[in-house]
Amino acid sequence: MRLIDEEYTKHPFYGSRKLTAWLKRQGYTVNRKRVSRLMRLMEIEAIYPKPQLSNPLKEHQKYPYLLQGLAINRPDYVWAADITYVRLRSGFVYLVAIIDWYSRYVLSSEVSITLEKEFCINSLERALQRSKPEIFNTDQGVQFTNNEFTGQLEQNGIAISMDGRGRALDNIFVERLWRSVKYEEVYINDYHTVRDAVFKLSEYFKFYNNERPHQSLDYQTPFEVYTRK
Repeated sequence: MRLIDEEYTKHPFYGSRKLTAWLKRQGYTVNRKRVSRLMRLMEIEAIYPKPQLSNPLKEHQKYPYLLQGLAINRPDYVWAADITYVRLRSGFVYLVAIIDWYSRYVLSSEVSITLEKEFCINSLERALQRSKPEIFNTDQGVQFTNNEFTGQLEQNGIAISMDGRGRALDNIFVERLWRSVKYEEVYINDYHTVRDAVFKLSEYFKFYNNERPHQSLDYQTPFEVYTRK
């Protein structure tokens, strides 16, 4: 799983077939069935357009993707949320983050040992204490389509946007955030415990927001761009 995590972060378009072939080239005897099982456990899949092969749960309303061709030219216009897998020395945890698309500012984040919806709802509540966007974009995962999560957005008058199944880079800025988190923090710090991961990820996001210059932001920090409203 550690190897799959690193290679998938580097090449998120790799599916189970290519990851199996890559692992074999590294000297690991593994079959595609096992790689597929581990990818499901990690909640990852290759990023490419796919036909709709399953339907959302009946209780979940379907929302359209609102960002196609949209000029995102100010803070708090569009926020996005996503979840990624974070490895520990023994085991793994999940990390959710909410980011302002324009400034790349991470408004809130939370670590969880399960994929239950509560950690995403908690992260949303903290972000909304600071401000609120006009549009909120997520994938169609149950952590974001449940009535508690979407209800908070609707109560705040926020338009809900959801990626198409297959996630063909609809949430590209969050994908770039995960790459930075993995290569600049997770892979160079071998977390021993959940508490260790929580503390070090919190410290990294402080650095990411307030000290790390972004080339796409003309070498300003996300905080500088987000607060210049």
